[in-house]
Amino acid sequence: MKKPSLTAQIGIALVLAVIVGVLLRHQVDFVNTYIKPFGIIFLNLLKFIVVPLVLFSIMAGILSMNDISKVGKLGVRALLYFVVTTLFAVTLGLLVPSLVKNILPVIRINADASAGTVETPHFSVMEQIVNMFPNNILEPVSSMAMMQVIVIALFFGVAMVHIGEKGEMARKVTLSFNDVVGKILEYIMALAPIGVFCMLTPVVVENGPAVLGSYAALLVLAYFCFAVHAGVVYASAVGLLGRINPLRFFKGMQPAMLFAFSSDSSVATLPYTMQCTEKLGVNKEIGRFVLSLGATINMDGVAIYLGVASVFMAVCCGIDLTMSQYMAIAFASTVASVGTPGIPGGSLALMAMVFASAGIPVECVAVAAGIDRIIDMGRTVMSITGDASCAVVMQRQIGKNR
Repeated sequence: MKKPSLTAQIGIALVLAVIVGVLLRHQVDFVNTYIKPFGIIFLNLLKFIVVPLVLFSIMAGILSMNDISKVGKLGVRALLYFVVTTLFAVTLGLLVPSLVKNILPVIRINADASAGTVETPHFSVMEQIVNMFPNNILEPVSSMAMMQVIVIALFFGVAMVHIGEKGEMARKVTLSFNDVVGKILEYIMALAPIGVFCMLTPVVVENGPAVLGSYAALLVLAYFCFAVHAGVVYASAVGLLGRINPLRFFKGMQPAMLFAFSSDSSVATLPYTMQCTEKLGVNKEIGRFVLSLGATINMDGVAIYLGVASVFMAVCCGIDLTMSQYMAIAFASTVASVGTPGIPGGSLALMAMVFASAGIPVECVAVAAGIDRIIDMGRTVMSITGDASCAVVMQRQIGKNR
């Protein structure tokens, strides 16, 4: 008999956690003593891999851009487009749930701060910026100060690109470690069904079947933001900058969007995306470059969901987010959406990084994992649609001059 996929296993774990949680409603001590600890072990493993994952994936991402300088204006404009749309995505992902947080049917999570929270002092905006830059290299790694880890990765990655051949050995070591960390993450994510079951069961015991209403609210919030982002940002971009009717654009992208939704992989959808953009008038050279680049670094759907999930889980934990915490989520979500590994569970690991950056208990990742697959289908559609909108805009802005 064929073994169920990781996604199916997590789905089964979610259903079993709800059933077992309802059956053990009056056995809180038993659940917290014998079931929850295994979930904490999974979270500890997830937290252990977050720092090396972020550090090496960001450096590897910078190294992969080594050829971008050769394409000049096209590379710079495509990157600028991706950055701008990602900023819109993060803003939307934070704004919408913040506006409706008082009416959300949320799970009440009594998280143990020592188990998964990183304290976030209430700094001013300028102090927050100053504290992004570390005064040594070891403390940010040991304390999971993710903003500083990101800055370290940026400096090392850019330096390796700039010194060229002299940095070849460092480049090979970095890419090798990136592969090793990715493999370790695969090992950890193989335990995700057990981790989800063991962390979600105590939540159901405390909240009862109401947990299903909370999941529905999170799902609706995420897909509403996806639809708004596509209907406003992408439609405006292709209409105003690409000079293509937005309805024609979305209709032309339907085959790729449907494949992305069912396959849950922007990389696997790439050939379909290229075919659709060519039919929309994008020449092969521009399309292949922009879409390949976008499949690697443009993840607006991830940026939106990280914002939505952060605000949602903060409400679940009774955390009233401050402006500095919103800034931390926005910055970490933007970088995480660029560095999302193309492997199962990659977004969950980076969700832990975003939560830690804002002082949200990392154990909330296990709660969000229950419906991650359903939301990931929408995230993938967002990613390939954003890549295609960039290709259309670049064709109009640069292709006509080629």
